[in-house]
Amino acid sequence: MKYSQLTAMWAITKGSLRSITRSPSAVIFSFAFPFIFILVFGFIGNNGGRPTYRIVMGKGSDTTNILYAALKNSEAIRMVTYPTDAELKTDMQKGRIAGVVTIVKNDSLTPYKVSLQTTSASDDQWPQLRAALEGIINKVSNSVYKNRPVYADFKFDPDNKQDRAVVREYKTIDFILPGQLGFSLLSSGVFGVAFMFFNLRSQLVLKRFFATPITRTYIVLGEALSRIIFQMITAVVIIMVGYYFFGFTLVHGVRTLFEMLFLSFIGLVVFMGFGFIVSGLAKNDSSIPPFANLITLPQFLLGGTFFSISAFPKWLQPISKALPLTHLNTAMRSVAFEGQNLWQVKGEIGVLLLWGIGVYIVAVKVFKWE
Repeated sequence: MKYSQLTAMWAITKGSLRSITRSPSAVIFSFAFPFIFILVFGFIGNNGGRPTYRIVMGKGSDTTNILYAALKNSEAIRMVTYPTDAELKTDMQKGRIAGVVTIVKNDSLTPYKVSLQTTSASDDQWPQLRAALEGIINKVSNSVYKNRPVYADFKFDPDNKQDRAVVREYKTIDFILPGQLGFSLLSSGVFGVAFMFFNLRSQLVLKRFFATPITRTYIVLGEALSRIIFQMITAVVIIMVGYYFFGFTLVHGVRTLFEMLFLSFIGLVVFMGFGFIVSGLAKNDSSIPPFANLITLPQFLLGGTFFSISAFPKWLQPISKALPLTHLNTAMRSVAFEGQNLWQVKGEIGVLLLWGIGVYIVAVKVFKWE
């Protein structure tokens, strides 16, 4: 009977999968830690509040008047700008800004007219913002006029769709869950692969494999397949728990789920390449965690896991944007909440693939079989 490489590979996969499920560290890093974070942030919800209200000045606004200066100097308001209308629309839909304020000259006795446009995603902000705007207008009016304290007419009708568009609610879990899923993939790919292949070498398991007809390629594929199967199951569980218990948004349902799993697969394959590098560089068991942490910690902290990288200083943002976990997290959130398809996140996928090519070139050079 002819020897089957595929049968031997599947036997390795099943044996490796059993060992992974029995490993406490694999279960903790791949499932328990991300699951705990999801539970914590899921129960916290959206009760964090904001000390200031971020606004955008509408196109054509008059910025030469005293009211604009008062808004700019107000401690309750922070003016922000966006390079494109698409980015502004995205943040409006997610409630990241309180609204768009427009100041234009008025033809009536009141010199200026102020309008506010917002969305239902900012329902926790626009009432306070409206009060703040009215207070600033009254303060300016009192400083300019004595007998006619009206410097600007303020227009905002929350029941008017033009003033307040109703959009999909952007919950805390919609940001946190993709980040935690990315963290799970990163930890499993780096730590899991590094410890697995180092132990296979040190315990002479690989040497025993070499005594059989199976080729090295199928050995790697068998071990990698077991890690992929385990992590894909973990990803499904994490997404489903977020969806059914905390209302995680899957815009297109099952289609979005499979798109997230596809992105998870790409991310895991890239991160496993880091694991191969670590296992090749490590001299002993104790040297694996330092090497692995050098790869995982910067990405965990700077890759947009807990909060948007826009919160970082400007000099740090290019570094964050270069990390593969950042692009995986961005693609996951774009697909899950914004409803983008895989082609629309091709830029993020392309960066991940470039990372993968570079990582595996290094892995081939440093990986050791014995």
